[in-house]
Amino acid sequence: MVFSQKEKKYIREGNKHFGKEEYENSEVSYRKALKEESNSFNALFNLGDAIYKQEKYEDAAGEFSGASQMNTDKINRAKTFHNLGNSLLKANRLEESIECYKNALRNNPADLETKYNLAYAQDLLKQQQQQQKQDQDKEQKDQNQDQDKEQQKQDQQEQKQEQQDKGKQQPKPDEISKEDAKRLLEALANDEKNIQEKIKKTKAKQKKVRTTKEW
Repeated sequence: MVFSQKEKKYIREGNKHFGKEEYENSEVSYRKALKEESNSFNALFNLGDAIYKQEKYEDAAGEFSGASQMNTDKINRAKTFHNLGNSLLKANRLEESIECYKNALRNNPADLETKYNLAYAQDLLKQQQQQQKQDQDKEQKDQNQDQDKEQQKQDQQEQKQEQQDKGKQQPKPDEISKEDAKRLLEALANDEKNIQEKIKKTKAKQKKVRTTKEW
């Protein structure tokens, strides 16, 4: 089959580029192989590897996801889920990567590297969840403190306003109004005037008594 021969040729070409760490060139070759044979598991799997090496983890995950759905043996399926798990792990999609590692182990329970990566991803997820909880607790604590400060400020303002209102409504006991002070001064002035008149009258009477002689 002509197409099959071309597919293998492009795969071999891609493998040579991959071995020389020419990952972009290897990607081009694997894509050519897929154009010749769209159902080529090897071409799609290797394409995922080439893209992964370029640190395009989301794109690599897409290729490995497609390869995982192809009809192949358990060992290849395990490798595909392993690489898919690695891509998702690098993309920080931890829960999905954990499920992929579990799928890989279902197809190849003896794979120690997958077991290690699974434990690593689970530990990383646990740390991330703990950090998220700490951040949420801190955010809630800060929010409560801000609310307490605002309430305290509002209470102080209300208390100050109440004191001001109370001061306006109730005059101080030691103070008298201007009208009362005026009346009091007038009364004192009148009393002083009356006293002076009485003194004058008394003196006048005493004067008369002194000038009266007895015969």
